[in-house]
Amino acid sequence: MEKMKIPFNKPFIVGKELYNISLAVIQNTHMSGNGPFGKSCQKWLEERLGCPKALLTHSCTAALEMSAILAGIGPGDEVIMPSFTFVSTANAFALRGGIPVFVDIRPDTLNLDENLIESALSKNTKAVVPVHYAGLACEMEPIMEIAGQLNLIVIEDAAQGLFSTHKEQYLGTIGHLGCLSFHETKNIISGEGGALLINDVEFIQRAEIIWEKGTDRSRFHRGEVDKYTWVDVGSSYLPSELVSAFLYSQMEEAERITKRRYEIFEKYFKLLSPLQEKGHARLPALNPRFIHNGHIFYLITGSEKERRKLISHLKDRGILAVFHFIPLHSSPAGKKFGLTRGTMKNTEDLSERLLRLPLFFEMTDEEIEYVAEAVLEFYQ
Repeated sequence: MEKMKIPFNKPFIVGKELYNISLAVIQNTHMSGNGPFGKSCQKWLEERLGCPKALLTHSCTAALEMSAILAGIGPGDEVIMPSFTFVSTANAFALRGGIPVFVDIRPDTLNLDENLIESALSKNTKAVVPVHYAGLACEMEPIMEIAGQLNLIVIEDAAQGLFSTHKEQYLGTIGHLGCLSFHETKNIISGEGGALLINDVEFIQRAEIIWEKGTDRSRFHRGEVDKYTWVDVGSSYLPSELVSAFLYSQMEEAERITKRRYEIFEKYFKLLSPLQEKGHARLPALNPRFIHNGHIFYLITGSEKERRKLISHLKDRGILAVFHFIPLHSSPAGKKFGLTRGTMKNTEDLSERLLRLPLFFEMTDEEIEYVAEAVLEFYQ
């Protein structure tokens, strides 16, 4: 097969993105946040996912930071989370003086091990943050049960999980709060972008205030107050209307995008299944009770050395494959701001062996076959 050049990710336009941006400027004459397209995106999320309130943010990081404020995290408060996650998961709480408490992941799904939560609890525990890795759901039932018994707040980091489900309920809508990402590497994109899903209605009013720089501006626009003023802490968490205009076009095609991502995942799985059958490498663990969104396709290689060789092998063939998170508990900031409870055997082992293959909406069947053939060639 002739040599191809295949990036790890490729941003894409699927419909009326550029038209919507021009419409926002020329017809709607609105470029700042919370304009017509922003409101349409939020309505779409509320109706499509079934959550009481959705607020667009300029990133999933911003949604996590809002969650930390809403959860009342302050100095010394502990927040249980996996170490195998992006830095924003921990940063959001460290910024409030909270202490990220890192626990190990499950060896199958690479998600927070729900069986380790109770042993990580202390009198200072205030919240739990399950991270749905690769768009495959954490075991939310025991997590919600523990949280309910101890009055803990559950904040779902569903950055990778749009349209994935846990027993027919969308990820991000199960905990008290949920955080989504629309970064250009995600399934539905706007360059940078995110959303806070508010599932506990008691948080809605304060969330709007925090979102609007600590003012009651949203109430003013609804005619509930005759002027708006500074009433709480907050920041500028809104995305611009241009970002929202781009995003809304993607939302209109969300099911088609997700369907294609899932098809690419399934094709990879079928082509590379001989590796797992022969014990050469492990493929993603699937759970028939949960539906994933085809966000990431990864391999678990035999060792870190083997992963490095495979990355080099693929690079020689024009394919960019990458590893993922460096465990937070082992990072300089993780050691400074966080605590580790229990062993990190799975986190340390799997993070060194995981390799992500290219997967993007416009990827062709020929490109998928080329990547799979290159991987199989390495193991032959």
